[in-house]
Amino acid sequence: MELTDSGSAVTARHDGVELCRYVYRPPEPAIESPRPYFHPVRTLAGHEVSIYRPPDHVWHKGIAWSLPNVGPQNFWGGPTFVRGKGYVQLDNNGAMANRSLTVSGDRVDQELDWLTSDGSRWFTERRRILLSIVDDAWSLTFTTAMTNVSDAEIRLGSPTTEGRPNAGYGGLMWRGPRSFTGGEVITPEGTGGDDLMGIRVPWLAFLGRHRRRRMSTLVFVDAPTNPGHPVEWFVRSTPFACVCPAPFFSATVPVAPEETLTLTYAVVVADGAPDPANLAAQARMS
Repeated sequence: MELTDSGSAVTARHDGVELCRYVYRPPEPAIESPRPYFHPVRTLAGHEVSIYRPPDHVWHKGIAWSLPNVGPQNFWGGPTFVRGKGYVQLDNNGAMANRSLTVSGDRVDQELDWLTSDGSRWFTERRRILLSIVDDAWSLTFTTAMTNVSDAEIRLGSPTTEGRPNAGYGGLMWRGPRSFTGGEVITPEGTGGDDLMGIRVPWLAFLGRHRRRRMSTLVFVDAPTNPGHPVEWFVRSTPFACVCPAPFFSATVPVAPEETLTLTYAVVVADGAPDPANLAAQARMS
């Protein structure tokens, strides 16, 4: 795996294929809650398995650490779900600003500031990204350590904690390409689709189809060290493909001043339809 830093994005390549690009100085407008993201994401054979700014939700960007309910602030993008009112576009879209980034071998270390819509700094974040080849696939391990640097408790939640059922999104969100719509969701407990929304399992896979009947598999793994493991999952097969291990799905998590919340997830990207349990077992979690 070869990593190169352009000054605004880190690109990972293997055997001549660009596997992913981590854009850490995002160019998007404030209303989309600018934050780092991975796009494009590709398999070892070069098949693209992510989408950027789809027309239905332009704030969806490949794979990105995105939180819609950070106290009253929105670090997800777009409108905020307000109890009793539904989705409302408020002046509350925050941004994650890069402070520093270093690349060493297969590892990216980053420090960020979480800035509210008025420019206040609520969190500092230390982020570590590990990229590695695992047999006939590759894995991305994402660790975040968020420290509350404000002078008040901040509660992390979701639209579900604000009253919208089955909308507990918020976390390491992946949005798949249009051709993946209607794909198969696979868990240790069985297969399905949208009916698996909110399931608690240690890993969850998505099997999608490209044009010309090619298939790719992504496996998302919740680290056993994460608070609340196994996590609740936000997952859709229709009307679009998306997966998000959602640690704030059904209950808010308070973070006190100077407290640090640490979470780790892995994503394994493979061509075809290999056994997802084997891929999950190969995920590098540290």
